[in-house]
Amino acid sequence: MANNSRIRCAHILVGSKEKALELITKIEAGSSFSEIAKKESKCPSGSKGGDLGFFARGQMVRPFELSAFALEKGAMTKQPVQTEFGWHIIKRLE
Repeated sequence: MANNSRIRCAHILVGSKEKALELITKIEAGSSFSEIAKKESKCPSGSKGGDLGFFARGQMVRPFELSAFALEKGAMTKQPVQTEFGWHIIKRLE
């Protein structure tokens, strides 16, 4: 389980579930996750393609953390994740 103590993710943060679903559809159709993050994300990490770097359990808000740690490396959430910040599309990088 040591390899699961810290993970690296990217995310796209938007203001509505509808917008998040629209972006998930675009990414699944072949659009670049990082390019969409740069254009659409409300988070400062958007300028880095959504890359949040490495984090451990307990460092992110609970709904985000649960979804991020459940992903396999390279996978993306199929449904947007709601937190007090908005709606997230999360991709596990490492």
